[in-house]
Amino acid sequence: MTVERTRPKSFWRRTERWMVGVAMGIMAFVLEKAVLRAVKKGAAAKDEAKASQPTTLSSKGGKVDL
Repeated sequence: MTVERTRPKSFWRRTERWMVGVAMGIMAFVLEKAVLRAVKKGAAAKDEAKASQPTTLSSKGGKVDL
């Protein structure tokens, strides 16, 4: 159900909504940067762990264990 407004929103309401939008945008940007850093750091740590451990292959029939 939509409600039709008879008078325009006040200046303070528009300013408040704009400020909330800016704050949400900043929070989204910071969270995205944190997630990207964590993913990149996790991938780098995983690569280092793989590089430091020797790989041993053993097989029995069709199964191969790394």
